[in-house]
Amino acid sequence: MNVRIALSSLTIILLTACSGGATVPVTSGPAPQRPSAADATYYVYVGAESADLIHRIKLDADGVSVDQTTPVGEMAVENEGPHGLNVSPDGEFLYMTTAHGVPDGKLWKFDAGPDTLVSRPILLGNFPATLDLTPDGLYAFIANFNLHGEHVPSTVSVVYTPDMVEVDQIATCTMPHGLRMAPDGLFAYSLCMMDDQLVEIDTRTFEVSRRFTVSTGAEAPLTDYATPEVMTGANGMTRGGGAMSMAAMDMKEPSCSPTWVQPAPDDRTLYVACNKSDEILVIDRESWSLIRKFPAGRAPYNLGISADGTVLVASLKGAGQVQFFDAASGESHAIVASTTTVTHGVALTPDSRYVFVSVEGKGAEPGKVDVYDLDSYELVGSVGVGQQAGGIIFWRMEPAG
Repeated sequence: MNVRIALSSLTIILLTACSGGATVPVTSGPAPQRPSAADATYYVYVGAESADLIHRIKLDADGVSVDQTTPVGEMAVENEGPHGLNVSPDGEFLYMTTAHGVPDGKLWKFDAGPDTLVSRPILLGNFPATLDLTPDGLYAFIANFNLHGEHVPSTVSVVYTPDMVEVDQIATCTMPHGLRMAPDGLFAYSLCMMDDQLVEIDTRTFEVSRRFTVSTGAEAPLTDYATPEVMTGANGMTRGGGAMSMAAMDMKEPSCSPTWVQPAPDDRTLYVACNKSDEILVIDRESWSLIRKFPAGRAPYNLGISADGTVLVASLKGAGQVQFFDAASGESHAIVASTTTVTHGVALTPDSRYVFVSVEGKGAEPGKVDVYDLDSYELVGSVGVGQQAGGIIFWRMEPAG
């Protein structure tokens, strides 16, 4: 079905199509303490960045399938690149960043379920990537990754979601990525791939409150700040939030190159994926200190942790694998091959039963969404999606029947 929605002077074409992808049977048996796939139906959203598609993926007793596919974007001749996805805490709205476009990327808001556009998408900074929401769903924080031009400090956009208005841009660091909200909602955390930094943002003041260097062998808090110069976004809005001293800002090759920060469910610790050094750091939120670090497989990229806090999952982008850790000890339980190359995002079900993993593929290859059992660490199903499957987020689960 083709749906045309006229918004001001802009006409956005949304082609909403239902697609029944190939179904792969669930083969692993249920653990006694957790429901099996036969007892629930799970839904996640995944973006196919090179195909301008959002897919809704379903796992139920019959297996893994594509439940619905929604083309997105405004210009048929432009690849706009759905990159970051998130769902409002009440499950009513789906938010998406398009990383490309003219002149910059945008933030979109959809009704989850029908997947129809709620309002006109808004401009952010250059190459908006990962996003997360405050627990009340009122504010979205989006890392403006900024792949364009020189390696200069960029920003985190703050958007008031009921009206879809950007209220601030917070100057942070070079190539911010992997932004995630603490469970208490008081702080958001982002990383700087080129500056080897972890940045804490106070969600009440919209200012940087603390910084931590994740450079290999020198992991420690940063205290000597100077406001960085930041390239402004399309709306000209930026805000200084304190950066490293200018001497420390001298460009050097990153040793960690962090790509994801994952707060633990207990609100006490943060897990940081070092994509370059093949490590995962564990940082105490209260003392702002390194607790420990443990080795990972090649090029850990995104992280996720089970709601019960026991299993940490890492996508190993360079290796095309998924790694499962004991979240408390850092012990590696298993490394499992993905069904295609370039493993990307992870989304865990709230019952700590399954993890959905997006896998990009290369070139014209289709992307994949693989599903693993968090008890056995075995692949229970996989389904093909559009090219460069990346951002992925859990939507909801329903009782079977």
